[in-house]
Amino acid sequence: MQDPRIQEMAGILVDYSTRVKKNDIVLISASGTGCIPLVKEVYSLCLKRGAKYVEYEFSVPEINRLFYTLADKKQIAYFPEHKLDFMKQVTVYIGIGSAENSMALAQADQGNMIAVSKIRRPITDWRVKNTRWVVTRFPTHGAAQEARMSLDEYEDYLFSSCCIDWREESRKQEKLKKLVDRTDRVRITSSDTDISFSVAGFKGVKCDGRYNLPDGEVFTAPVRDSVEGYITYNCPSLYQGKEFSGVTLEFSRGKIVHASCPSATEALNRILDTDEGARYVGEFALGVNPRIRVPMRNTLFDEKIFGSIHLTPGQCYDECDNGNRSAVHWDLVKILEGDGEIWFDDTLIQKDGRFVHQSLLGLNPED
Repeated sequence: MQDPRIQEMAGILVDYSTRVKKNDIVLISASGTGCIPLVKEVYSLCLKRGAKYVEYEFSVPEINRLFYTLADKKQIAYFPEHKLDFMKQVTVYIGIGSAENSMALAQADQGNMIAVSKIRRPITDWRVKNTRWVVTRFPTHGAAQEARMSLDEYEDYLFSSCCIDWREESRKQEKLKKLVDRTDRVRITSSDTDISFSVAGFKGVKCDGRYNLPDGEVFTAPVRDSVEGYITYNCPSLYQGKEFSGVTLEFSRGKIVHASCPSATEALNRILDTDEGARYVGEFALGVNPRIRVPMRNTLFDEKIFGSIHLTPGQCYDECDNGNRSAVHWDLVKILEGDGEIWFDDTLIQKDGRFVHQSLLGLNPED
């Protein structure tokens, strides 16, 4: 018997997140084959909602690794025009990840991976700017192992963080969004962090289940040249097939002037040297999903950890365009639970991972 939570999750993706309707052109893009049960439910619902055409595709990380390892310069430089042509017809994009091995690309050629990311950026940009899109994850044994959980525990964690009342969460996030709207300076401090920046002129944006599932953050952007100080991220991050733990960044006039990471400093700086924008910040966000409380080595979840922030090197979002352009957008996460403060101007809004500002107390989860 199929888990009824799969059908519930499909309903959120189709009816709430992307609002599939008559005559839509839908692309369901899956990474890994473990998510077939969810793909089937999403596919069926899209047809029932009257979509004109529903395309589905599967990519396999182990095959992608062969490309990054074996392709020559001409093959790396080839731009798949047909993919962009089809994306220009797509009105709804639903991305589902179900990788069994997060390290599948660990030994792939990093330079080729960066080059391909740059070359194919127009496809991603078109999708983000011109479709109703959402991305999510499906539980696998590999993902459960990364999260240090059994598969049953991981399934419970994933479905509980996705299958919630997103309309109610949106209402809760509204007060934080309005507070961000009124804020000029942000300062974040902890035992290993003291960083400040301006968000003047940028609005807060709610992330309430429309583009990510799970969701649960409010983001904005810093004034590009205003970031000063240092930050140490305490949440492990998997990026381009490698794990980075304990990343420390130092900023001057908005630019990362020093970057280190135990056992991975060279790889870290190679990513930050992808282009000029990779050493500037494109996003600042506060994680507020009440059911995500511990790292899972999966950015889609970890950036939503309640009591966390992420300060993101690389590309900004159109909603908060601070002018930073990059092929990189790396959501490095810092958890503040038990050690940290967030100040908006001269007001303490969060201490040790819980909101203390009177207007935001309703966001705190019930422990």
